[in-house]
Amino acid sequence: LESSLLTQPWASVCFGKSIFLAKVCFRDTGYILLISDLSSVWYESADAEAVGQRSKELNKRLTVHVSSFLHRLCNLMCPLLAGQPDAATSFSCHHTAGGLRLHVKSELSGLPFYWDFHCCPAPVEMVSRHLVQPLIRMSLALQYQVQELTSLLLQKDAEIEDYRESGAALSRDRLRTEPFQEKMFQQNFMAEVRSSAS
Repeated sequence: LESSLLTQPWASVCFGKSIFLAKVCFRDTGYILLISDLSSVWYESADAEAVGQRSKELNKRLTVHVSSFLHRLCNLMCPLLAGQPDAATSFSCHHTAGGLRLHVKSELSGLPFYWDFHCCPAPVEMVSRHLVQPLIRMSLALQYQVQELTSLLLQKDAEIEDYRESGAALSRDRLRTEPFQEKMFQQNFMAEVRSSAS
């Protein structure tokens, strides 16, 4: 389940006034949920036996197979993460002494349907695999892309300057651009990053 979770994208979700990043993977054998407020990371991994036991405690009037229960949970969580939550379903989030509890309230076969995700702090290795390593890889890829684009812009400026020195002129003056200033661009970019972070 966790290896499958690695392929799932993070999604932004809002519970009350709190914004979280979350990703989840469901199978007939259970599920794994990873959720973060960018200060802490929590997770829950539950197999079919644990899901069956908790569903009996929370939904005494429902008698459905565990795989159907998991399928229903998937149909509630996946649209939420895709930004299209079911209007008939409510989600709430509560911090507990040892972690985070996500409460789901909906319907199944015309009966009330409840579920609680009991999330505990994620191990450092899991945080590294799912959050830190992908962020570092993406940061390095973006740095490389910026270097390539900077090089291309400087080449284009040199090409334009060569045209000008050869006597070429713009037919439309509004297309004129200033030469790219790499140092100024980087300073302005870092200033914007700091202001948005604060």
